[in-house]
Amino acid sequence: MSTQHHGHVSKITAAGLLVTLGIIYGDIGTSPLYVMSAIIGKEAISRDIVMGGISCIFWTLTLQTTVKYVILTLKADNKGEGGIFSLYTLVKRTKYKWLIVPAIIGGSALLADGIITPPISVASAIEGLKVYNAELNTVPIVIGILCGLFFIQQFGTAFIGKFFGPLMTIWFVMLGALGIWQLTSNWGILAALNPYYAYKLLVIHPSGYLILGSVFLCTTGAEALYSDLGHCGKQNIRISWIFVKSMLVLNYFGQGAWLIAHEGRTMDSFNTPNPFYALMPQGFLPYGIIIATIAAVIASQALISGSFSLINEAMRLNLWPKVGVKYPSEMKGQLYIPSLNWLLLAGCIGVVLYFREASNMEAAYGLAIVLCMLMTTTLLNFYMHMRRYKPFLIYITITAYVIIELSFLAANLSKFTHGGWITLLIASILMSIMTIWYLAKKIRQRYVDVVKLADHQQKLVDLSNDESIPKYATHLVYMTGANNPEEIESKVIYSILQKRPKRADIYWFVHVDVMDEPYRMDYKVTHVAADDIIRVDFRLGFRVAPKVNLMFRKVVEDLVKNHEVDITSRYESLNKNNIIGDFKFVVLEKFLSYENELPFFEKVILNAYFMLKKFSISEAKAFGLDSSSVKIEKFPMIISPAKDINLKRIF
Repeated sequence: MSTQHHGHVSKITAAGLLVTLGIIYGDIGTSPLYVMSAIIGKEAISRDIVMGGISCIFWTLTLQTTVKYVILTLKADNKGEGGIFSLYTLVKRTKYKWLIVPAIIGGSALLADGIITPPISVASAIEGLKVYNAELNTVPIVIGILCGLFFIQQFGTAFIGKFFGPLMTIWFVMLGALGIWQLTSNWGILAALNPYYAYKLLVIHPSGYLILGSVFLCTTGAEALYSDLGHCGKQNIRISWIFVKSMLVLNYFGQGAWLIAHEGRTMDSFNTPNPFYALMPQGFLPYGIIIATIAAVIASQALISGSFSLINEAMRLNLWPKVGVKYPSEMKGQLYIPSLNWLLLAGCIGVVLYFREASNMEAAYGLAIVLCMLMTTTLLNFYMHMRRYKPFLIYITITAYVIIELSFLAANLSKFTHGGWITLLIASILMSIMTIWYLAKKIRQRYVDVVKLADHQQKLVDLSNDESIPKYATHLVYMTGANNPEEIESKVIYSILQKRPKRADIYWFVHVDVMDEPYRMDYKVTHVAADDIIRVDFRLGFRVAPKVNLMFRKVVEDLVKNHEVDITSRYESLNKNNIIGDFKFVVLEKFLSYENELPFFEKVILNAYFMLKKFSISEAKAFGLDSSSVKIEKFPMIISPAKDINLKRIF
């Protein structure tokens, strides 16, 4: 799934609309498989609950999905990219530093939702087979499909991705056709368009408010819709949503018409406990199950790809440990993160084994994602202020959605004991990791010992010309975290001058700065000392992979072409044959020294940080450096040195 933003995605084209159908709507598009089933449950079918539930679904899709996300939130794009981290990078320029909190909570909740979405979608589709055998154990089938889906991620999905659009189009057409077929027997169900039925269910019916937790499942994919903005462009999403919403509403109303026709009975008394499959003519049922399963797999694929993109963004924003990222196909922007892939699979299998049936998963689904929606609303509030929306419009909009989403949250809290605690537990673990990584970076930055490069410039020049010291490399390249081009970490100077004097013809200092824009790629060169010291600052967007090895090579080529640097070897025998000198990268990795006396909180954070760091890849791999030319030097991280030791000499 591409995460590369292109200029043409904002244009409305038939191909763009088709791709949008295949990528954007997997999650929200498969919700008819389980929403009405969750609303009815095991109770006898009641006309009031059906009419109220359908009315709530229609107005939830209208207010929550259409107005909030498709109309309002899609405007909050960062150079064409969407998602909660993209929204955070827009608003973090404000004076409110605490906005990282809703970003972390929202991102963690969205990832936690990814653990339960594939199981519930696939299980709901496969359980259609119970029409033929009520005792069929679908668990092995669901796990088999999920294992196959996660297994193919390592090979890339560019080829099968071409079929997503046409297949999802067939799915949505089927939804609408089945809905219309049932509506012809009861057009009266259209009365549920009147919001009074929703009000009647929520306010008058004794258990109506709890049903709101099941209604919420119809809009859980709205957050993913915003996250995938960069793949298709807002105009393609807005136009295609008209078609998608129409098909979804028709199917929901069709299910409602069928349920009212069987008022008084329980779903257990039918061949299928799912009203979705009850809509289908008997002869069409096998085809319907196949199409539903394909749609569920596509929904899961979109969510998996979205999770890879989300973690990649988190790493670039220093909210997640550095882990291996692979690019399995030629399709631009397609990511594969092995560690996350297998963790997601393990989580999905655990969910299937714990809940076993989709009806049980429904009871736990939605609690995490409503937290994400609340966090998006929080960030959207600051975005609207930043863009100088009219204050009246901001207060009305934000207040309305805070009330709506808090109502959904309250309704979903009833799911906590029914399995909702699982997704909250997963989200909490993810939040803890992001928080530790973020706070540790802040603590480290606060105590980083930097020195003025000018104070050591002559020492480096003298070392470079000192022929009594064996040459370490023709070009010695240090990765530096110092943001100011006039400064350098004291550890870098110590490494060059003292740890082992490293004589080189040219010293290069390379710094990578992560920008708030998604796909920015530029660099700046500072010639600190002619022919001796050069600094290169890369400015990379938060969705750009830091392939420093390739980028640095391109910078050197540009400098050579502009006659700004001579990279020919300085060894006499090699120089006369015009041989290019060697490049050696040095990366400094820190470990927490025992010589620290830290406040309790900072000690806990840093200990947890370095424990997590053991599971992350090395700094060299994170920067995309060629291991054959990289030297790793480990330094103790002394933040707060221990006080003088009262040690006495005796004679």
